[in-house]
Amino acid sequence: MSIEIKFKDRDPLIFEKPITAREALEKIDFPKRENVVACRVNHVQRPLSWEIVMDSFVEFITTDSIEGIEVYIRTLSFLLTSAATRLKGIRLHLTQSMSYSYFYESPDGEITEDLCRELELEMRRMVAECEPIVREIFPKDVARAMMRAQKYEDKEQLLRFTGSDPVILYNCCGVYDFFGGALADCAAITPTFELRSYGGGIFLSGPTFADPTKTMAFVESPRLFRLIDSHTGWLKNLDISTMAGIHQQVTEGRARDMIMVCEALHTKLLSNTAARIEARPEVRLLCLAGPSSSGKTTSSRRLRVQLLSSGIKSATLELDNYFVDRERTPLDRDGKPDFEALEALDLELVNEQIAALLAGEEVDVPKFDFIAGKRTKGYKMRLSPDEILVIEGIHGLNERLTESIPADKKYKIFICPLTGTNIDFHNRIGTTDTRLLRRLVRDARTRGHSAEATLMQWPSVVRGSHRHIFPYQEYADTLFNTSLAYEVPVLKGYVTPLLKTVKEESPVYGEATRLLSLLEYVPVIPSDDVPNLSVLREFIGGSCFE
Repeated sequence: MSIEIKFKDRDPLIFEKPITAREALEKIDFPKRENVVACRVNHVQRPLSWEIVMDSFVEFITTDSIEGIEVYIRTLSFLLTSAATRLKGIRLHLTQSMSYSYFYESPDGEITEDLCRELELEMRRMVAECEPIVREIFPKDVARAMMRAQKYEDKEQLLRFTGSDPVILYNCCGVYDFFGGALADCAAITPTFELRSYGGGIFLSGPTFADPTKTMAFVESPRLFRLIDSHTGWLKNLDISTMAGIHQQVTEGRARDMIMVCEALHTKLLSNTAARIEARPEVRLLCLAGPSSSGKTTSSRRLRVQLLSSGIKSATLELDNYFVDRERTPLDRDGKPDFEALEALDLELVNEQIAALLAGEEVDVPKFDFIAGKRTKGYKMRLSPDEILVIEGIHGLNERLTESIPADKKYKIFICPLTGTNIDFHNRIGTTDTRLLRRLVRDARTRGHSAEATLMQWPSVVRGSHRHIFPYQEYADTLFNTSLAYEVPVLKGYVTPLLKTVKEESPVYGEATRLLSLLEYVPVIPSDDVPNLSVLREFIGGSCFE
């Protein structure tokens, strides 16, 4: 029986027997062939070693895309942990990402500069000798025994609680592991990387989709590192660093206590932030910023309550009312209106009215009509002498937005889920995935959007965050981590049925499948015990701030 393989923007090919995706790639004229790291077969992400046995639509994933870089980094991570396991018998735990780099530490001791160099040399040998990365399938009990033999106790425990049977493992140089997505089928595909000894651990840096031929320059951020390291230590102390720990909490009936402890930490962090603002009486303007679905609305309202408990009154200025008229909106690279660009706001009017408000003057705040795409008559606003002004939006940290206000009068806060509970010590639930799960649930609840519509839009949202938001986080006076260790288990109950509505023929079916596969390792925690002031309520509903 013949097999027809269709491709995007090129003629289909007919084969008389099954063929791997890599073999199919070699049969077509594909630009930048060297940048291909994986593929999508009928919209589902697969390694290039995937055997195509029926009529299929195949798309190749390259490193000039976000998806391609994710495959690249996953593969590099496997090379690193494989080298550490084989050479030294040491375990590496992925604890955080920063500056497009990934930080590993070892429970077996400090990673020295010499060990870092030794591991990098071994990784480069694996690349030079084209060590194969083989996808294999094992019964769950066999996979558990293999993880136990490699001293990957977290993975063995996770498979004890959950996961499909059989289990897909990747093998490189005799070391086995499982991941939340496809890997390259050969180490030679990932030559661009760097290891850096830092803080007793290792930072692994790779390329970005903007330039996949160069390792992204590592930008040290001691403050961000300390904040994430502190939260990682907090999770470790509570034995909830990985989903195996969360499963244990649920099994032992301690999920409610865990929720309360996580919420108590948020309250403590907000109280500390309010105290820092109170210690600067000259501050008149609070600037809050963060990417989509970071929890800005709830965090800002809880902060205002916390400030009021100290006698500090505040008023909010909605930046969404300062959009320029639709015909003046700048265009993105696809020629579509770029509503996330800073220039989509009337910067001159924003600066003028903020300065006037802080001077005690009354201003006419416009109202933006999103249907008509124009500003209309709004309302009058004046600050009392004892009030501070709060602005919240994706550009809140960009100095151009408030350049007319002296620096000592401003306090800037970056709000984002910075780190959370991992699937296991080699597989993070990335902060981008956390925000996507939040947004899927919120968009379905408040906007009636299908999961497919949200998934289709998400890559544009991520690109906008990388352009307009994350470059400015270092200018913040405070970094507020909105992660909650229990949130993905709560979101799972809401988002799973939404993701299952995405049809096989949808271009985002593969992304829906990836998220569902990730959620297989996550327990379900009911939302009953989530307090109504929690940032999570902003997405699942029932917030006291709605």
